Amino acid sequence: MATLFGKVISREIPADIVYEDDQCLAFRDINPQAPTHVLLIPKKEIPRLVDATSADQALLGHMMVAAGTIARQLGAGDAFRLVVNNGAQAGQSVFHLHMHILGGRGFTWPPG
Repeated sequence: MATLFGKVISREIPADIVYEDDQCLAFRDINPQAPTHVLLIPKKEIPRLVDATSADQALLGHMMVAAGTIARQLGAGDAFRLVVNNGAQAGQSVFHLHMHILGGRGFTWPPG
């Protein structure tokens, strides 16, 4: 895997890993936007959400469940935001699908 996140998965780049299972890995964001800000990535390389196929359905569902587990383990309880940016114009800067798990503060709507 050539992406930055692929290198986190292969341990070529250090990260503060808070969760890992056979399908995904979560680590603390290096530029946190909330007291809890974790990136959840699939171990399978999928560049963007729109690049996922029906074959990825179980993996994506697994990640949604893992996000809730991670948020609770990190103290966010049931008050957290889950964000997926798809494409550069939406703010995606690393083209390896990832979910931002944000918690520990109040959020407004609509987001920026």
